[in-house]
Amino acid sequence: MEDKVREIISKYDSDKAFLVPILQDVQKEFNHLPHKALHRVSVFLDVPISRIYEVATFYKAFSLTPRGDHQLTVCIGTACHVRGAQNLTDHIERILGIKPGETSGDLKFSFDTVNCVGACALGPILEADGDYHGKMTISKSNKLLKKLGKKVVTDEED
Repeated sequence: MEDKVREIISKYDSDKAFLVPILQDVQKEFNHLPHKALHRVSVFLDVPISRIYEVATFYKAFSLTPRGDHQLTVCIGTACHVRGAQNLTDHIERILGIKPGETSGDLKFSFDTVNCVGACALGPILEADGDYHGKMTISKSNKLLKKLGKKVVTDEED
């Protein structure tokens, strides 16, 4: 882990002004921000560990706990809500067996909700691994989950 963190930091010439991009790269590498990696960042950049944690906990994009291989996010903003985002959220909770903010025990899926993704005309939106899928329905979500490797057994219709 130490070598990988050192390699990431060297891409930024060990410049502490790039703390956020460094943490983004660390998270991309380890799928979360491991405690040991944050301590390495602190030492290599000569930044207090309290500052590292302050940044890591301020931004919702960072996770201090392991995240799933696949990140799913449902927009629950007003436009998406009136078009069925709650039904979609409930369905995904049932299929994955986790609530928003959680990661499946096998670390295959993490699930979240957000208040708005800014694509209101396409609601409801399901973001999967950074790709936005608009006008999402239960059956479309089942197809997407199957594509991501989740066995989906359900009688539910749109």
